[in-house]
Amino acid sequence: MNESLANMRHSLAHILAHAVQDLYSDVKFGVGPVIDNGFYYDFDLDDTISEDDLERIEQRMREIIKADYSFEREELSLADAKTKSESQGQPYKTELIKDLLEKGTTEAYAEADGEAETVDSATFYTIGEFTDLCRGSHVDSTSQVGVFALTRVSGAYWRGDENNSQMQRIYGVAFETQDELESYLKMQEEAKERDHRKLGKELDLFTFSDLVGSGLPLFTPRGTVVKNLLTRYSQQLREQAGFMAVSIPHITKQELYKRSGHWDKFGDELFLVTSQETSDKMALKPMNCPHHTQIYASQQRSYRDLPLMYLENTVQYRDEKSGELHGLSRVRSISIDDNHAFVTEEQIQEVANRILHAVKQMYDTLDMELSFDLSFRDDSKGYLGDDDLWEKSQNILTELAEQNNLNYTVEEGEAAFYGPKIDFIATDALARKWQVATLQLDFVQPERFELEYIDSNGEAQTPVLIHAALLGSAERFMSVYLEHTNGHFPFWLAPEQVRVIPVNDKIDDYITTISDNISDVVLMQPLKYNELRYSVDSSSESLGKRIYRAEKEKVPVIIIAGPRDQKQKQISLRINGEESTVQLSQLVKTLQAIK
Repeated sequence: MNESLANMRHSLAHILAHAVQDLYSDVKFGVGPVIDNGFYYDFDLDDTISEDDLERIEQRMREIIKADYSFEREELSLADAKTKSESQGQPYKTELIKDLLEKGTTEAYAEADGEAETVDSATFYTIGEFTDLCRGSHVDSTSQVGVFALTRVSGAYWRGDENNSQMQRIYGVAFETQDELESYLKMQEEAKERDHRKLGKELDLFTFSDLVGSGLPLFTPRGTVVKNLLTRYSQQLREQAGFMAVSIPHITKQELYKRSGHWDKFGDELFLVTSQETSDKMALKPMNCPHHTQIYASQQRSYRDLPLMYLENTVQYRDEKSGELHGLSRVRSISIDDNHAFVTEEQIQEVANRILHAVKQMYDTLDMELSFDLSFRDDSKGYLGDDDLWEKSQNILTELAEQNNLNYTVEEGEAAFYGPKIDFIATDALARKWQVATLQLDFVQPERFELEYIDSNGEAQTPVLIHAALLGSAERFMSVYLEHTNGHFPFWLAPEQVRVIPVNDKIDDYITTISDNISDVVLMQPLKYNELRYSVDSSSESLGKRIYRAEKEKVPVIIIAGPRDQKQKQISLRINGEESTVQLSQLVKTLQAIK
């Protein structure tokens, strides 16, 4: 996002707050940061703001914009800023200033502005009758904010903590031109139609149950087909790269994660398990790498054994906040195609190249364009390992990316706590970007677990651990892919590939012959020996209703046959909506050729 556009969006957040102050009484203001494509602002007030109110708020914003108020800046000492905020009756702003006084940094602004730095003063900006605590930056006056629209209202906890007050958050989008705004709003309407939660219900792929619990998806037979095929294809590619399947339990002693460092980082996200038989403190596993280190550690390893590469398709569990759960895209039970390679430093490039090849092959098959982020550490605390080790790791990944001609950007502060990573970013049909696969370099955990191998000189060395996943979370990937395809899966992945619809019940023998031909079809790409999935709809409903149902359920191939087709030994085919007539003798070949 360019600086000019960011300033426009930030200024619009202030204008939104000004409008809400004008239209409602006793408003308490939270934060109003810039976000992708726009801005939001959090409010605490007695009235409930609904989406029906957005038009009225927009109108008041336009009046403020037309008035062309200048953004007037005032800088105060932290003590004076606290006094000013208290006199304004703004408890949330006062809390931020108190944090500044206590910590001496801008850490209190993190929700809106990110990285912390040392400060000894605070700034306020005034437009018209509205004054707000803010770091800036803004446009010069309210008439310079481009075009905007308010889009929705939601609930939000103050500072993202569900133990704090719940506020009302108003979202807006903003662009430099009307054409950009209209294009974005049109895309958003398309996104609503492609919402994976809506498609999942329509296509009978997954469901949720209050009795089971929020964030715990239940996959139907049709959804399980898709999930299993994706995982199976991932495993096929990983096995070709040299990974071997292992299997681990779903619980562990908490000590495992204390040793790995995950407990300090993710302790509040763990589901804790109590044993009725022992005093061991247990947890459901939130990740798999510590378990895999213990398979490696189960016997002495030689340099001749490396690379030692484990794969596993398993479920891990994280106690995500209720307010952050969203369909399949944010869940508490996470199916992951996890991989861990224990290598020498000299083997890093070779193994990483195998993983890169597998990832590219998968997303070529899925028809999704990839870009690449090098996710590196920043200067904040919370990372394990010394600075020299991090610099070494990041240099290795940079060299790897350049040797493979990856179109990458560097994202500081996005590294895993134990090492840098390459995040693979897929672009969907609506030009949205999603992080999918990942490759992570880890010098830290092997050392913490005291893993060793004996080198060619008979000396003990510490291996390097490469973490990787092709899909990542299968649930999250399915949410992305459902919306990318709008539920029109490629033929090999469709939960039901063929629906046979007889015109009437007088051709049962011919329908059996058609079914026998379909049963002879074995698809070889991308999965080997993948038998065709089909059904016959011979219900009593009209032909038109049965065809409509097959189309609504997005079955890619519909076969229609009647007495005349039987006589001529042919069938009517609809392949992704395109109609044709083929001889029955050509059916197998035709189906095998579908992409």
